[in-house]
Amino acid sequence: MLSLNAFQQYINQHHLFTAKDQLLLAVSGGVDSIVLTDLCYKAGFKFSIAHCNFQLRGEDSEQDEAFVKTLGEKYNVEVKVQKFNTEQYATEHKLSIQEAARVLRYDWFEELVNAELLSRLTGASDGGILIHHSPFTIHLLTAHHADDNNETLLMNFFRGTGLHGLTGIPVMYGHVKRPLLSFTKQDLLAYAEEHQLKYREDSSNSLSKYTRNFFRNEIIPAISKVYPQVSENLQDNINRFKEIEQLYKLSTQAIIKKLCKQKGAEVHIPVKQLMQYNSRALIYEIIHPYGFSEKQIDEVFKLAATSSGKYMVSPVLNFRIIKHRHWFIITPILSSEAQNIVIEAGDKEVEYEAGRLTLEQLSIINYPLSTSQTVATIDASAIQFPLLLRKWKQGDYFYPLGMKKKKKVARFLIDQKLSKTEKENVWVIESNQKIFWIVGQRIDDRVKITASTKQILKISIILN
Repeated sequence: MLSLNAFQQYINQHHLFTAKDQLLLAVSGGVDSIVLTDLCYKAGFKFSIAHCNFQLRGEDSEQDEAFVKTLGEKYNVEVKVQKFNTEQYATEHKLSIQEAARVLRYDWFEELVNAELLSRLTGASDGGILIHHSPFTIHLLTAHHADDNNETLLMNFFRGTGLHGLTGIPVMYGHVKRPLLSFTKQDLLAYAEEHQLKYREDSSNSLSKYTRNFFRNEIIPAISKVYPQVSENLQDNINRFKEIEQLYKLSTQAIIKKLCKQKGAEVHIPVKQLMQYNSRALIYEIIHPYGFSEKQIDEVFKLAATSSGKYMVSPVLNFRIIKHRHWFIITPILSSEAQNIVIEAGDKEVEYEAGRLTLEQLSIINYPLSTSQTVATIDASAIQFPLLLRKWKQGDYFYPLGMKKKKKVARFLIDQKLSKTEKENVWVIESNQKIFWIVGQRIDDRVKITASTKQILKISIILN
């Protein structure tokens, strides 16, 4: 049963906001958001109203806007309105109308919240000097309720989702708060009737062509004929899934802490130990923060079985997962902070911690060989891309130019009389797990220019 007291108890129970905070209410004009507005007013909260006119229902959209504007007078609050060309945006961004409206709505809400924070937290004196005010918090309130939550659970389940998707709509996410989430649609309708609240009916809610409406109007009513308590049962399941997710997170976080070693901007993970868990869920939890999707989990399994030097790329963020010997290395792409950098065949310049490398493919004809330590000229046919630029480490070896026997890199650096600091800043480039250049020091004998060389790869150092 929804009442002012129950509303306030739910807010306090979940620590959503206090009377000191400023609230921005997303109000469509429907019963849900009208009830939310009335409750916030009667509870004494400070708020303003934000209304989106998506211009999808002709005159009805204009009347919705006009109705919401009257709430400003009724409750003595500011009403902000934004019109959107939703159909054009959906076409340009290849989105459904529902998804386009959602993106437009939340992007605008974000702008409003940031603008309000900026105006409240900073001000200008007569001399134009910024003055910081007392701590201030603003929250965006949406009128999502228990029925919305049930629909979201079912939509996620049938769409295909991980455990988190089965926990429904979060009661809070950043500055977004949902104080009606435990109350049903029937609760809201009863409150509106009891308090004689006027609201607008959205005619599109009856159209099952939209996914959410299809679940609301057809799927859930059909299930309720077999299981009359379906709404209550779904709410119970959401609560169970939330508890299960908490245990799941504790478990996976403990394993991730054990497996993943942070090294600067990179994460190093032992391949064999990770694969022993044989857990798609664990792999997803490790790679997801770096922009990798659930569909790429199979790629990780394939990568584990490949040779060193292979990699996969995040489709969203600038990260790669490199298979390097017995390790997966999650590393930023072309970042000066990365300790393992992939060099592609088409790369002309690569940034790294010590500076930049330039790469040129040249013909052997009339090319004067360089003796500078900042330039490596090698037989292009002796290597295969991609190359791996990385810091040297104990156990590395190569065949120094002019020698037929391999030599540990550590011994080579000692022979070069490098200081401890200089040794720590030495990089190597490898192809197919074979080091062919200790950068700025010596190339490998196996990639030297010979009488049969036709193409040269010239790599030059440009120091910071």
